[in-house]
Amino acid sequence: MGIFDEIDLTDLDVFAERMPHEWFDALRREHPVWLHPATDEEAEPFWVVSSYEHIIEVHRSGTLYSHQTGPGREGAGGIALTDIEAGRGPGLQMVMTDPPQHTRYRKLVNTGFTPRMIRRLDSVMRTRTDLILDQICEAGEADFVTQVSAELPLMAIADILGVPDGDRKLLFDWSNRTIGGSDPEFSSDPSEPGGEYEKAVIEMAMYAHELTERKRAEPADDVWTALTEARVTLDDGTVAELTDLERDLFFTLLIVAGNETTRNSISLGMLAFFDHPDQWQRVRDHGMDSTAVDEVLRHTSPVNYFRRTATADTQLGGESIRAGDKVTLWYPSGNRDEKVYDDPHRLDLTRTPNHHLAFGGGGAHFCLGASLARLEIEIMFEGLARRLPDLEATGPADRLRMNLVNGVKHLPVAFTPSAPVLTTA
Repeated sequence: MGIFDEIDLTDLDVFAERMPHEWFDALRREHPVWLHPATDEEAEPFWVVSSYEHIIEVHRSGTLYSHQTGPGREGAGGIALTDIEAGRGPGLQMVMTDPPQHTRYRKLVNTGFTPRMIRRLDSVMRTRTDLILDQICEAGEADFVTQVSAELPLMAIADILGVPDGDRKLLFDWSNRTIGGSDPEFSSDPSEPGGEYEKAVIEMAMYAHELTERKRAEPADDVWTALTEARVTLDDGTVAELTDLERDLFFTLLIVAGNETTRNSISLGMLAFFDHPDQWQRVRDHGMDSTAVDEVLRHTSPVNYFRRTATADTQLGGESIRAGDKVTLWYPSGNRDEKVYDDPHRLDLTRTPNHHLAFGGGGAHFCLGASLARLEIEIMFEGLARRLPDLEATGPADRLRMNLVNGVKHLPVAFTPSAPVLTTA
């Protein structure tokens, strides 16, 4: 039995055990565009794009590969392997729309996520990082995921949206249930992950609606206040604004994307530093510059794949893609492509150039939160290296049972106890 007979990217238990890099190494080498057979979990075959070159090609092909839907799907589609029904995301949530509708969304929400706006958060996030580390520093041990890596992204997205600190745990719970519906820890019925997803999305949308009303009554200097009244003039002269439903769904996207991905980059990055102690020493000696941050993003690749739907018959990597076919782009594989990176499985904080795919492969859907994620990673690792320099794992990582994201639920760590640095009243 060859390795291609073993590959099943719908087997969530595999991802709960490891990221199957050996499968992707083989796919890039022999079948960079490969038709994955149907399985018990996925009733139709789907294309697996594993090479850097072809992932970039799909990203830059415009609406030939749709984020929304394709022929024969009656409006269903989206970015996950399993179709999301029309009216429940495709065509409504920004990440599941195509230009020109996507362009309208971006113009409406871009102002809250410019590098200048994100830099305003720098000093606040450094203080927040010290606050996070103050909560664990005296104990000498912690769950790195729940007590460290999850906290800063939650605080940052709450600050940006104007969500009260007391509601951060709601954001954490919603994010876990949306992404982790197939994991027994986050779902009462892992065999029906869609049910948990639906419940979490409804709860988030209801909260977003209430938050909108609150911001209209009491405006503040935050993104959500801006989005309650955001209007933009499009190229054709029309004035656009978000509907209530679009705004509510955008909230769900920000909560999940703004929390889950950066949390996992920090968790997986710490695991990578445990495997590459020379690189951790470099952080201790020199801090984190932009080159180091990009290497952490390349190496961790927190989003495993996004799905597209072909809108017309086409060719990719010598294979014939038919209109309506599902096409999945596997970013951890592209980010370890031997044709692009020397010794790609090694973490090297001096690696340059490094045009990684952690934020996508270019085109209209480049990650809106890229500047925020970079800043969070830089600040958190610098804080850890400064305050907990001898951090070490005391047990294995407990991985998320999910193939869409490369997730870690728990990671026990220990370190030399130290005193808090922030004085409290």
